[in-house]
Amino acid sequence: MDGSSPSVLTDDQESTRGPLLERRQQLTEALAESPYDLILYLQRAVVYSDLAYPDLAVGDAYRALLLADEVRDESFEYHDQAKEALQGYKTIPCPEVLNHGRLIDDLDRLVDGDGVEDAGEFNLLANLASVRCFQIISLSLLLCGCLKSALEFCERGLKMVPHNRELDEIKGYIEQVARRRLRKDHDEPIGINNLPDRGLVRREVYPWNTHEPDRFAKDSLSFLNNNLSKMAPKCEVRVSNLPVLLDDETNTNGFDIIPYCNQLGLFAKQDIGPGEPVLEEYSLLTANNRHKESACDACGTELPPLQSNSKAVSCPECHDTIFCDDFCFTKAQEQYHPAVCDKDVDSIAKDPKARDIDESLYLLLLARLLAMSAHQEIHPLEIKEIKYIWGDFVAVVLNDVDGSITDQPPPEWTLPFSFKYNVEIPLHMLEKMDIDIYATLDKHDLWVFNTAYAKFRGTASARKNPRDGRPDVAAVHPFWCLANHDCNPNVTWEWGGRMVLWARETRVIGNQPGGIKAGEEILNHYCDVNLPVQQRREWAQGSLGGLCVCRRCRDEMDKPKTNGTKENGAP
Repeated sequence: MDGSSPSVLTDDQESTRGPLLERRQQLTEALAESPYDLILYLQRAVVYSDLAYPDLAVGDAYRALLLADEVRDESFEYHDQAKEALQGYKTIPCPEVLNHGRLIDDLDRLVDGDGVEDAGEFNLLANLASVRCFQIISLSLLLCGCLKSALEFCERGLKMVPHNRELDEIKGYIEQVARRRLRKDHDEPIGINNLPDRGLVRREVYPWNTHEPDRFAKDSLSFLNNNLSKMAPKCEVRVSNLPVLLDDETNTNGFDIIPYCNQLGLFAKQDIGPGEPVLEEYSLLTANNRHKESACDACGTELPPLQSNSKAVSCPECHDTIFCDDFCFTKAQEQYHPAVCDKDVDSIAKDPKARDIDESLYLLLLARLLAMSAHQEIHPLEIKEIKYIWGDFVAVVLNDVDGSITDQPPPEWTLPFSFKYNVEIPLHMLEKMDIDIYATLDKHDLWVFNTAYAKFRGTASARKNPRDGRPDVAAVHPFWCLANHDCNPNVTWEWGGRMVLWARETRVIGNQPGGIKAGEEILNHYCDVNLPVQQRREWAQGSLGGLCVCRRCRDEMDKPKTNGTKENGAP
């Protein structure tokens, strides 16, 4: 189930955002011409802050921080390019950005009128920019709710410029919010490792995103149905009218008014009998978070025994990468593997701690998407496995807030975010793939990563390891997830190399007979439908960004609870 509500910006909002969006576009075009210019990144970070995109401000300020390191260290890969970009400044570069917070008393001593030339001037400018980066990153992470990372960057900045007034103020804000979140007294010390580090950010189709298709257009439906015919001959993709996911429990009383919206869905063209296969789909957009695990690198299925007559195939260039058969090896070579072959990326985000399992799988799905994009030379959001997936986006106007410091991000923001998984590690993976993270900004900007994550969450399926019950393999099957979620589904599924949907023998509610009539919508389930209603709705809120309002959930929420029992009769 996915939904969104259309909204329009007011005249006041448009008059405020319009010039900022235009300035953002100008800076983006300038970065395309001069991708190693740290000043441009800082300028765009400030614009993102003014637009209330603190996560995107973090992304740009972090790139500027990396480039400042490049300027200072001649052994770094992009040292020459970063210095050359600064040499173009014949006057003080953007004092309104660099001098925010009065970092130095007199910017005039930065240059002598001939531009940035000698090593001292380069280092001074790099140091000045670094401090501004620490200010932007720490404050922006605080606004996202990532307190641990915010404090770490703030303290790094204070080591560089002790007693900097703005960094001192930001540290005070972080500690104030942390004490409220952790319920600590005013003078009680805060342990940095106890601070929350996962926040929430805007989940939307960004105003500048030109890669989101018109999913209801004739050409889109024709493309989807042509592909679907090979894997689900009795089904078709059509427009479905779905209830909008609710924001919070206060909207659930009585369910008197439930807004609806149009989304894509799967529908039966012919009768489908109980137990009959509905769809069989193969996908290479998979992830495995176990290091040296016996799973096919391409499809994620368990490898056959590695005996003399085994069908398993090793990559001739990186022998540790194994595929279950020639078919998967060939598909991998065609679609993604050369981009990561022998590139030392195998250990990244593998064998995570229990609390990071979900995040590691989403990250590795992003890594596979980036490898597919690099090898196929296609923008990540144009890859067909993800292009037509709806990311449960919220309208821009509903996400638009004033950016004031609060205990946590506003409830309208529903996309999970962390510095580690959204910014740091994705850029590290690209560098391991020998990709220039500056020259390829159009494909690897943070908003591209966020858009992919929004599409993965709630649509990716995962398989648990039978040895310890931990999810270790995940995949995105774009046609499987076009079948919308319902807590009383008419299909069930299993994934073992290929995703297979089956018509249920009996329905979950009332033990009614299964099967699907021609014209009926295929109703899938993305969570365990045997969970009590409150847990199912909490899952939907975490993965899809809102509480489930399917008929079963509405009926069970309306039922009075009996003392000593939970919804659904769960003990």
